[in-house]
Amino acid sequence: MNGIAAPIIAVEPASVPEFLAKRRSVTVVMVVYMTGPALEESVARVLSDPLVDEFVIVDNGSSSPEAACLHALAERDSRVVLLSGHGNVGFARGANLGARKAAGDILVFLNPDAFLQPRCIAELVREIEPRPVPCIVGGRILNADMTEQRGARRGEITPMTALMSLSRLAGKTRGWRRFEVHWEGDAVPGQVVAVPTISGACFCMRREDFDCVQGFDEGYFLHVEDVDLCWRVRRAGGVVLFHPKAEVVHLGHTSLTSPVRVEFHKGVGLARYFRKRAVGVSQRLAAWVLSPVVVLAAVARPVMWRLRGRAG
Repeated sequence: MNGIAAPIIAVEPASVPEFLAKRRSVTVVMVVYMTGPALEESVARVLSDPLVDEFVIVDNGSSSPEAACLHALAERDSRVVLLSGHGNVGFARGANLGARKAAGDILVFLNPDAFLQPRCIAELVREIEPRPVPCIVGGRILNADMTEQRGARRGEITPMTALMSLSRLAGKTRGWRRFEVHWEGDAVPGQVVAVPTISGACFCMRREDFDCVQGFDEGYFLHVEDVDLCWRVRRAGGVVLFHPKAEVVHLGHTSLTSPVRVEFHKGVGLARYFRKRAVGVSQRLAAWVLSPVVVLAAVARPVMWRLRGRAG
């Protein structure tokens, strides 16, 4: 989808693994907004996965050629359900629209610039089905060079850990290492482990669990809605799991949206999250006071990226 209205690659599905032949139905939900060329491969990989019974694409805004490709795809593949025409309503609301439209018992949320690796969905589905409590299973998110991506598994996100992480101070000073919220530098676990927070780039939930926590909080426009969802699942007595064998390559930064705007929404989302979690007058007051600091710290990052690039 590089500006030419070429058809999305058609890939024949492989056979379903025998141990999952009687599993519950699976719907992949993907929210699309000005993704660019990565969308074509991401969509093709979803449709080639033998466990995908339905693919709900929520088009929050695409270029004309991309929109035409998505409409053509929905017309020729009965598994594809396309929701469009509602405008850019944000990721959380778009994902909820997709979940409400989905017919599957298990929902897999996938970013449009993320490429499923072999057996990713199979691993997610096999892990989540027997869980007795509300559950999220997140995949291992990889960079293009196959190193683990920042944010794939994270600790408890607080105002302090967020500021230390946004500034990268936690990774630069040994005494502040305890404030590092990102764990991609730690050894990869040999099995599924419980963590406070996983990445929203690729994860799955059973429909009943998603409905139990009322889906995504639509007060978030872009970013942090996944952090909030993990917190609410844990607060409901559930568990958040990181699956090291459910791998997906996430390009990131493919959207044509300005990086400053993206980071602004991230900062606004973090500020909202801290206010929402605050308990008591003192915590609420601190959360409100810190809100502009968090937003400024987030917006400063792409500015520094640009300055460093020019300096280099």
